[in-house]
Amino acid sequence: MRGVLVTLMLVAGLVGCSSDDGSGDATAVASTLVDTAPTTPLVATEPTVTANAETASTEPAVTDPAGTELASTEPASTTVPAESVTPEGFDRVRATVTTADGEVCELCLWMADSSRSRAQGLMGVTDLGDGDGMAFVYGAPHTGTFWMKNTPLPLSIAFFDEQGGYLDSFDMEPCEADPCPVYPTAPQFLVAIETVQGGLDALGIAEGSRLRLTTLACE
Repeated sequence: MRGVLVTLMLVAGLVGCSSDDGSGDATAVASTLVDTAPTTPLVATEPTVTANAETASTEPAVTDPAGTELASTEPASTTVPAESVTPEGFDRVRATVTTADGEVCELCLWMADSSRSRAQGLMGVTDLGDGDGMAFVYGAPHTGTFWMKNTPLPLSIAFFDEQGGYLDSFDMEPCEADPCPVYPTAPQFLVAIETVQGGLDALGIAEGSRLRLTTLACE
């Protein structure tokens, strides 16, 4: 009897800076947020900020979902191509930063303007995708802390006051500790901008710069 051979096949930011004509300063952040459309109302008594999860004694800590044990017959390890993770569930809006020298940088920012969106922030994100950074926007001047829990992308963060003036900035490192360290914010900031670590200069963000944030969608 002739044997049969069976073959199995397993298929497994856009930044543009131009010279300012000197015609005027950037508009205050608080007013430009409603230039074309109202923003989501924010509660002034929101919990303390964190980089990607707002800390509050009544809010449960963010934890990874419990994993299931692998069966002993599964391979010990497999090679999986690294996959880029970009922000999801956020709108992208236009903004400008005017430097101390009058250069105007046009930005496209992911908008986090609610308690839920700020709590999510850049957690799990490895690539900013079509945005230059993320804007954390509050309804009133705010002081708190940021952290880097479950945030694999090294970040730089800058803070702006109610008039759009630059307050402070610093770098933040990914955290694998438990608990993660916290980073105190600049006092009484209204907007915080996060971008890839070392990227603030490319966005025109530094001492003396001014932010103008709009609700216009990026093209």
